[in-house]
Amino acid sequence: MRKLLALALAAAMALSLAACGGSADSGDTTPADTGASDAADAAQDTGDAVPDAPAGGGTIGVCIYKFDDAFMTTYRNALQEILEGKGYSVTVQDGNNDQSKQNEQINTYITQGVDALIINPVMTSAADQIIATVKEAGIPTVLINREPTAEQMSAYDKLVYVGCDAAQSGTFQGELILDTPNKGDINGDGKVSYIMIQGDPENIDAQLRTEYSVKALTDAGVEVEELDSQRGDWDREKGQTICANDLAQYGDQIEVVFCNNDDMAIGALQSIQAAGRTVNEDIYLVGVDALDAALTEVANGNMTGTVLNDAVGQATAAVEEMEKLLGGATYASGSQSVYVDYVKVTPDNVADFQ
Repeated sequence: MRKLLALALAAAMALSLAACGGSADSGDTTPADTGASDAADAAQDTGDAVPDAPAGGGTIGVCIYKFDDAFMTTYRNALQEILEGKGYSVTVQDGNNDQSKQNEQINTYITQGVDALIINPVMTSAADQIIATVKEAGIPTVLINREPTAEQMSAYDKLVYVGCDAAQSGTFQGELILDTPNKGDINGDGKVSYIMIQGDPENIDAQLRTEYSVKALTDAGVEVEELDSQRGDWDREKGQTICANDLAQYGDQIEVVFCNNDDMAIGALQSIQAAGRTVNEDIYLVGVDALDAALTEVANGNMTGTVLNDAVGQATAAVEEMEKLLGGATYASGSQSVYVDYVKVTPDNVADFQ
């Protein structure tokens, strides 16, 4: 895991920016969302004063959709470190990418009498069931990483979502391509020909990253051509296989490889190198998450760039929101999401994140 202390300042800055509506270069994709300061307004909307956060010491149950996801490993380690540092007793469960198993874990936590839950749902489509369960039990709950709709969340006023605006990460991927000398048009034929390696298409992050990475190009007046788009389920081996097959089929036609996350991008890089292609010379490659392995490849010139999905910043915000809920805060409908900004990572600034 990246050094927690080294990213603490960046996390604080990102949270501050999110509360103000986004960073200076986030453009129109940054949502008009609520940050930590808006939580007070949300609580006041319900007629309740915002209480002081408790000093810790409670019991917290954490559910992660699966432990072998590289990004969520960073996230859960940060969560556990922050919670335990505040004196909480923490249990973290692996959902093994099985929603039924995660539902059982949530019910077990409730039976055990935990004080609060932090849940990374296996499936976004399970949000209604999860929310109904925690509401019936009266357990303050923070959902992370996979965002329900505002309507779904409005069913329970002791519920908050903490995450990032996936549309922003997609836009930043597109901007990384626009920032290249030829704006992605390596062969000079007047269009950018790309392949898209998606995460789980049921996940809203995968949907928005896929849409907005390409939208950034078309909004800038760049003509695009999709050669292929396939689901890689956030998995490195699947990313490698998809990219290898596409390189074999389309060859030099491929100018850009968009990957919804870094793990798939690392897999794609292996296939690009095996095919004798050179990133930033005859092909571009971008990912999302700013995993350590991806940062190394960006620094070495083997990835065009990535987008920091600030796990530490999100973990920090999740704990802050959890403590407000434990202190008795409630949230008005439409004011239950807290976003942390993404950050573009390029060879010029990658050292700041290593």
